[in-house]
Amino acid sequence: MECLDSRRRAATLAELERRQFDIVVIGGGITGAAAAREAAARGLSVALVEAEDYAAGTSSRSSKLIHGGLRYLALGDVALVRETATERKVVRRIAPHLAQRRWMVLPVRSRAGLLKFRTAITTYEKLGGVEAEDVHRNWDSDDLAREEPVLDRDAFPYACAYREYLTDDARLVIANLRAAAALGAVCLNYLRVRSIFGDGAAAEGVVAECGLSGESVRIRGRAIVNAAGPWVEAVRRLEDAAAPSVLALSKGVHLCFPRDRLPVRHLLLLTAGDRRTLFAIPRGSVTYVGTTDTHYTGAARVWPGVTREDVEYVLEPLSRYCPSAAVGDADVVAAWAGLRPLLAEAGKGVQELSRRDEITRGPMNMVTVAGGKLTGFRPMAKRIVDVAAEGLGTGSAAASLEDQPLPGGDFSGGSAGRADQLAAAQRLSTSAAERLVALYGSDAEQVLELGRAAVVTGSPVLAGEVDWAVTREGATCIEDVLYRRTRAALFEPAQRDALVGALGERMRELLGWSSGVRQREEARASDRLRRELLFADEEER
Repeated sequence: MECLDSRRRAATLAELERRQFDIVVIGGGITGAAAAREAAARGLSVALVEAEDYAAGTSSRSSKLIHGGLRYLALGDVALVRETATERKVVRRIAPHLAQRRWMVLPVRSRAGLLKFRTAITTYEKLGGVEAEDVHRNWDSDDLAREEPVLDRDAFPYACAYREYLTDDARLVIANLRAAAALGAVCLNYLRVRSIFGDGAAAEGVVAECGLSGESVRIRGRAIVNAAGPWVEAVRRLEDAAAPSVLALSKGVHLCFPRDRLPVRHLLLLTAGDRRTLFAIPRGSVTYVGTTDTHYTGAARVWPGVTREDVEYVLEPLSRYCPSAAVGDADVVAAWAGLRPLLAEAGKGVQELSRRDEITRGPMNMVTVAGGKLTGFRPMAKRIVDVAAEGLGTGSAAASLEDQPLPGGDFSGGSAGRADQLAAAQRLSTSAAERLVALYGSDAEQVLELGRAAVVTGSPVLAGEVDWAVTREGATCIEDVLYRRTRAALFEPAQRDALVGALGERMRELLGWSSGVRQREEARASDRLRRELLFADEEER
């Protein structure tokens, strides 16, 4: 069973100490999770450890799109565009609830501009093998009045609408981890690697420290994969203290506005003052807007700050594209920032850097992967495991996972049809059914069986979601449930403060917390929610 049960934490620590693994994966973001699934599918024994929560860093802070990245054509990354544009189809096939078709609306000021963008989009569609029903559409002012009325049609009387896919990045990570666990992988969060041991010529395992108990465990592995995202260099230096820097960190910020204040209907493309592309995307009770792309020079952090400058950068294009909305910083109800681990190139700023990945071996034979893109997680995982499996003598043939559904993805007909079925069978409102399917896919019925009551009045979060998060998805603290399992902190923020105490009470029962632990966890979650909207300078956070 694809189960990550936090109630079994002590037993999992003991298993990690006891066993000899073929591969130890360091990092529980999309790269590590997909590599663990790929390796386990090849018959390799796999341990995966994550210093924080699964997807706590970059892999929960994206724009949440499965897309080829039209702008990468301008950077000359045709191979990357082709791979990721094609890969969208696979993700939709194996996890239809995590690859929902949407129109991406590109507003333009003139017919000449429309023709220019149509040419680029046609090339993009050919690279991705787009089906006829998904070929782009050209909208005039009358079309926009119907399809995207919040857009200023005097300034932007035309638009080209093309297909992209909306995902949930953290949920995609959890689905890959559950799939890996179902294939025998042993995964654990809040387990930080402190050192790498071996005979000097080759790594033989890692020593990791439990963030909850302080317990230290030695995990033996014949191959070690460093998939730590923005922290790959810190892990590399456990192997080689003199390892050169290879990353350029880029900070990306998104702001959430109440959906009734910014009533975007589709995925709306905005151009910032520096010509960077931002997205305005409706989800749940909010419309979120981002992302920024600025060079980050500090030490990698799980929660990089959202500054006043970041807020002003995001607000500026909204004032041009959607002036009738008149949103300002006081309207921001949630925000997130993440760090992209990009491969550094001399003379290039972060906006110019490719999103390609690079796989290398260190002096103790540890395999390190740097860079990469969310959409291309599957082919990247194959390349990683190909390199890691060299010399193991078994399980080196690539697994055939293109048609193997991820947990929650074993249904056809798209999310809308599945939500209609759920609403009818379970007597739910359309909005409640759509939300549950977007989060859990075909597992939604099982979630409902655990508890249909709202956790707090006015919140869409159900009691069964808390139980599911802890017993199936490895949630260990309130923040895990609030931010990365239910996503309520971001997309249903009206009741998020009230949720903290209710989540604390249920998790106390599930995990046997003392009253002191519960109080500490509630205080941490409340402090996180508060800090999110401070918009202070980095050093003040």
